[in-house]
Amino acid sequence: MIEHFNSGQVLPAGVPFPEGTRVGHLLFLSGALGNIPGRLELVPGGIAAEARQTMENIRTVLRGQGLDLQHLLRCTVMLADMAEWPAFNEVYKAFFGELPLPARSAFGASGLALGARVEVECIAALPQA
Repeated sequence: MIEHFNSGQVLPAGVPFPEGTRVGHLLFLSGALGNIPGRLELVPGGIAAEARQTMENIRTVLRGQGLDLQHLLRCTVMLADMAEWPAFNEVYKAFFGELPLPARSAFGASGLALGARVEVECIAALPQA
């Protein structure tokens, strides 16, 4: 069974995609930006601020499904400028602290929605009973 979910806490109503899709014990999260929750507007402050808000938005989506960052299996990072990779990494690592980091890949993108500096999409796993 495929289930689409949208808590309404991150994305505004009317966007043409859900926060994510659940298939079995896997959650496929849509790409997250550093948008102000509920609005199609990025937080001000550049890459560091956007990275923090992006990770907060991912955490909010996960918590809406009863999960948190430790349930992430894989993240794909898209950066508008690969020179901002070190700044993104500082924020990213701080969110995980001592948790094991999920598998990850990253690439530069010539354009992201809303003119964002970063977008992150993730796959998470529900705990097996």
